[in-house]
This record gives sequence, C-alpha cells and structure tokens, in this order.
Amino acid sequence: MKPVEIGRAYDQITHLWEREAFDRNNGIEAHQRALRFAAHRGRALDVGCGCTGRFIDLLLAEGFTPEGVDISAEMISLARRRHPERVFHQQDICEWQTAERYDFITAWDSLWHLPLGRQTEVLTKLMSMLNPGGVLIFSCGGTDKEDEHLDDSMGPEVYYSSLGIHGFLRLLMGLGGLCRHLEYGQYPELHAYLIFQTPLPEGAA
Repeated sequence: MKPVEIGRAYDQITHLWEREAFDRNNGIEAHQRALRFAAHRGRALDVGCGCTGRFIDLLLAEGFTPEGVDISAEMISLARRRHPERVFHQQDICEWQTAERYDFITAWDSLWHLPLGRQTEVLTKLMSMLNPGGVLIFSCGGTDKEDEHLDDSMGPEVYYSSLGIHGFLRLLMGLGGLCRHLEYGQYPELHAYLIFQTPLPEGAA
C-alpha cells in the first residue's frame, strides 16, 4: 500500500479521533517520560500528527515550538483549525525534506504505516534531523521479527509494518543513538515505544 493511499484512508476516519470517547491521554505519559531527557527546549516535530493536537499542546506547555507533518489532507486541515498559529505540513514523511533541526521529534502510532522497505531510511532521516541532545520517541509494532500486514479494523484497509524490536534497536544504536527507554506500553498488545537520544558533544551540559 502506497503512503498516499494511507493518507486517503485516514481522510475517511478522522471522526475516530474527533469523538468524545477518544482518550486524549493516550501516549501522554510516554511523552512526559521522553521530555525529561531533552537537553534543550527549541523546535519540535510531530510526525503523523493527526488532528487531536494533544502532543502539540504538551510540547507548547513544555516550552517547545512545535510543528506537525501528516500525509492526510483532512488530518492537516483539522490540525490547522485547532492550532492556527502553528505550522503544519501535508507531506509524505518518506519524501519530505527540511533544513530545520529539532530538539524533540515524536512519531506516535504513525511510522508503522511506512512501507517495510522504507523504515530504515525514514528513521535514519529522523535521527539526522535531531540536534545534539535531541530526543526521538516513536511507537511501533512490538514484534520479535520483521512483519507487515493489512488490517481493516478501523474501517478502510490500512497497511502496517515493523522492523521488530531487535531491528529497531540495531538500527538506532548503529546510528549512534542512546536508548533511554523501551516499553511494551499496551501489553499484551504488540504495541511498544522507544525513546532514543542523540549524544551531546563531550563536555557539553
């Protein structure tokens, strides 16, 4: 499934995140944990930001200047309506390029829609977009091995992929990232999240 098809699928189901029953605390505790590691409070990026704005709100409260990127036109439209003063990009993260560097990047429940063959490329790019001491938090399919499948539980059929926990760890540690936290946050579901940080220069505070 191509990323543009993922965007179109999510255009159809924004109501799932707009409804009162949606738990706006989902992922907040994990992000609060990740934020404790951030060396600086500058620019932040929400990858696959969706429409709820809950991570944008948290980042604003923590002193960051956040922006968002999402492939779904409808998600971006709703995000801009909620936070008209913030910058949002309707872009495919696989192709999007920016000269900006960030102190914090979150990709919560979004990277698992990447084609399996592009997981390494995109995570490498996100790590390269971090300033020294910057933090990346992302959720993933907590499988033991690489996996990809289709699922229609939300309505339209949507693609999912994972490098597997060991695959993610090998990749990010190989890029010089420091693993700060790994947790199966919704056990027994295969939903995990990782917190990685780029090293500060020796002697920097």
